[in-house]
Amino acid sequence: MPNIASERSVIRDLQLAPSGHHKLEWVRKYMPVMNILKEEFESSRPFAGLTIACCLHLEAKTGYLLQTLQAGGAWVIACASNPLSTQDDVVAALVESGITVFAIHGESAEEYQRFLEMTLDCEPDAIIDDGADMVSLLVKERPGQASKIIGGCEETTTGIIRLRSMDREQVLPFPMMAVNDAYMKYLFDNRYGTGQSVWDGINRTTNLVVAGKTVVVAGYGWCGKGVSMRALGMGAKIIVTEIDPIKANEAIMDGFQVMTMEDAAPLGDVFITVTGNINVIRKEHMRLMKDNAIMANAGHFDVEISKPDLLSLAENHRTLKNNIEEYLLPDGRRLHLLAEGRLVNLAAGDGHPAEVMDLSFSLQALSLLYVIQNRADLKPQVYKVPEEIDKRVALLRLQSQGVTIDNLSSEQELYLKSWDPEGE
Repeated sequence: MPNIASERSVIRDLQLAPSGHHKLEWVRKYMPVMNILKEEFESSRPFAGLTIACCLHLEAKTGYLLQTLQAGGAWVIACASNPLSTQDDVVAALVESGITVFAIHGESAEEYQRFLEMTLDCEPDAIIDDGADMVSLLVKERPGQASKIIGGCEETTTGIIRLRSMDREQVLPFPMMAVNDAYMKYLFDNRYGTGQSVWDGINRTTNLVVAGKTVVVAGYGWCGKGVSMRALGMGAKIIVTEIDPIKANEAIMDGFQVMTMEDAAPLGDVFITVTGNINVIRKEHMRLMKDNAIMANAGHFDVEISKPDLLSLAENHRTLKNNIEEYLLPDGRRLHLLAEGRLVNLAAGDGHPAEVMDLSFSLQALSLLYVIQNRADLKPQVYKVPEEIDKRVALLRLQSQGVTIDNLSSEQELYLKSWDPEGE
């Protein structure tokens, strides 16, 4: 008999589930903190009776987060935060395990919107968002429903920027945890996760050598640092473009050249945007790029590289191979865009390593639990992840690695608390 999830869900093909189960089994081996939390949730059932809606990249690691929430007693509904990152076999496995999903790899913009609506039609009590599309839809079109939601969590820098804008304008309807800003998220997920997975996606797609190439990285936040560090390790020459003078100085101190995108455009072989902003690479930059330049985006939305500008410049464009589009300019130069300008690490790869997402999704699960347990005390605003949650995830990670660390002695604690240690 089909379960309720399979009857409700809209997916590619339930028969793909065996492959998805194998992927989920693989990532579970490398997510020890999530394994601990799943055991705890199975015992305590902290989400019993609640409906949790998630708009996330639907691949194996995210799938395990959904299964962990389900183990805590929740009815979990999910839709995709990116049409190209959905893995149909993982989605099928999730549905087979009782999770309701509305997602198909390569879904159209209209389907994306419809699936988001269908997810919210399930009347969630709490949400996990990736890019704030779900929250935005609630604010703009479903204020009545928004007023009934306990709160939620946001995964990305882009989403937090949008949420803080809502907060400033006093339209954010419920409390949201800025999970991306937790130390154990941005120090590891953004730096090591993005750094590795972006290059996994680029290398898998292009099959080109990185050593000796000039790589232009737009944005030197934690994601930009990770992308630059990995490129350097593979032998590339790095140019960083920035709008923040402090981050620009940091890039210089890390050994990289810093210049404007206009100055970098004729020099770069590979361009990677990681800013969260719109039109970072535009027509005036594309006109200066060398033949066969490659452009990839590692920011949340497909707006950092201006696709309308690229189309307006090109005489012709074609798909050379999966996830590579070639744009032919009137002077004969060819520019290449990877993964339709969407998140290259997920649209053209498998996303962050499981060991990294173990930390990020543990933060998500514990932060959502915090919002639910403290609902009476939380106002509609953006909150930082409490330090105790950050440190708990860090300690669980060390525990899983068999690593122990020192503790302060009573004497040391007293010394640090005193303004006049010699007077004690």
